[in-house]
Amino acid sequence: MQGVVGSSPISSTEKSTGLRAGRLRFTPVTHLPSAMDLRNWQTHQVTPAVDQLVAAQIPHEIVTYEQRAEGGYGLEAATALGIDPEQVFKTLVAETNNGELVVAIVPVSGHLDLKGLAKAAGAKKVAMADVAKAERSSGYVAGGISPFGHRKPLRTFLDETALVFDAISVSGGRRGMEITLAPQALVEVLHATVAPIAS
Repeated sequence: MQGVVGSSPISSTEKSTGLRAGRLRFTPVTHLPSAMDLRNWQTHQVTPAVDQLVAAQIPHEIVTYEQRAEGGYGLEAATALGIDPEQVFKTLVAETNNGELVVAIVPVSGHLDLKGLAKAAGAKKVAMADVAKAERSSGYVAGGISPFGHRKPLRTFLDETALVFDAISVSGGRRGMEITLAPQALVEVLHATVAPIAS
């Protein structure tokens, strides 16, 4: 595991974001690095997801790990970060019966409840979107789809269990890259609906 913001894996990340790598502790801060600062520090780690959070001045931490698995990325991330899988959330793209794509964010320890998502979205039925369609809409590769920075903004739904934690981890927009932040901040930035959508 390696924090990627700043020159030191932990100390400069804590200084700039108020979050500790792997421990998912959240402390509000009054200053955040600009998008240009992030690019100067480590250009190849800046994704559309990071850009959106920086633009919104949301405290967050970027953590990377060596991705080995093909599939099961969320559980691998939890193991690599040394945190409870219930605090690591996966981003899924689903499609309603009327063809609307929506984003569902649920713990990697569980599964998406399609009926629960349909109810929250006000749809008769919801199914998982085709992978190619999800990648095309989000601009990300499957296994690295972040809830932030989508090419086409979609209605977003967050499982209610996220609010139990001070901070959660979600994909940073690349396989092997995670972002930790307060769940309330995610709701604010994405105008997400909180609902029971996991089983």
